[in-house]
Amino acid sequence: MARFISLISLTQHGEEEVKNTVDRANAFRAEAEKMGAEVQHVYWTLGNYDGVLVFDAPDDQTATTLMISLGSKGNVRTQTLVAYDSGQIESILSRIP
Repeated sequence: MARFISLISLTQHGEEEVKNTVDRANAFRAEAEKMGAEVQHVYWTLGNYDGVLVFDAPDDQTATTLMISLGSKGNVRTQTLVAYDSGQIESILSRIP
């Protein structure tokens, strides 16, 4: 499985419905599980982003589907990054000629 980190920004609608954010996070976990993904962490943050998701998905397509689905609900915008652990980045770096 690949690991992804999504930076979350609330939309105006998400801000108006902020009291439901924990319920929405739980629903997201369930949706991710149905798609074969696993949410590792959900954090609410201060600063430029309102939250961070850390999740594993079997492939980029699953991660993309999950993020499009999340965004389509109108509460958040996401910026998603692929994350590599030390073993994965060593494998990538070993390919450099």
